Amino acid sequence: MSRRTFAAFDFDGTLTRSDTLAPFLATVAGRGSVLRALAAESARLALAGAGRGDRDVVKERVLTRVLAGRSYAAVAAAGRLFGAELARSAITTEGRDRIAWHLREGHEVVIVSASLDVYLDEVARTLGVAHVLCTSLGVDERGRCTGKLRGANCRGAEKATRLRALLGDDDVELWAYGNSGGDDEMLALAQHPVRARRGRMRR
Repeated sequence: MSRRTFAAFDFDGTLTRSDTLAPFLATVAGRGSVLRALAAESARLALAGAGRGDRDVVKERVLTRVLAGRSYAAVAAAGRLFGAELARSAITTEGRDRIAWHLREGHEVVIVSASLDVYLDEVARTLGVAHVLCTSLGVDERGRCTGKLRGANCRGAEKATRLRALLGDDDVELWAYGNSGGDDEMLALAQHPVRARRGRMRR
């Protein structure tokens, strides 16, 4: 049996040039609501950015301010539209080309991201990507967003944990693409780690 090959891509800043979470939240709740939430959490965001705060906690606090109490079905519908637009217009030329090359080679492509499944699932479907490992929103018994995450935020060590679970114990060849410190553990798993900088990918 031939050895399976996987290509794992971070999303924001690797396949795209910029963050996608805040723009998505703005499509759901309006730009003003997102700006107010970010302003309210600005001190915690600054500490997290300096490595002295918990990024996951801050993310949940922002999501709670913006999404808590909203219909999950409505958020998911907005996510499908947003994801389709991202797939059409936000993926860098090099990112699109790298995905296409891996698919032509018969490799299994994976998006591994801290961004939300409500739009990444549609991105993956549109691009022909087989697997998505990412962050999910918590939902209460009434079908409303809680603002909390369902499971862990998919960044840092969690990316490597999710990827190991997907790969299992098989002997596989792994390409991994990332652009930030949150991708280090995933890149360390790969025989072919690739850093993305300013839309360019370099081994």
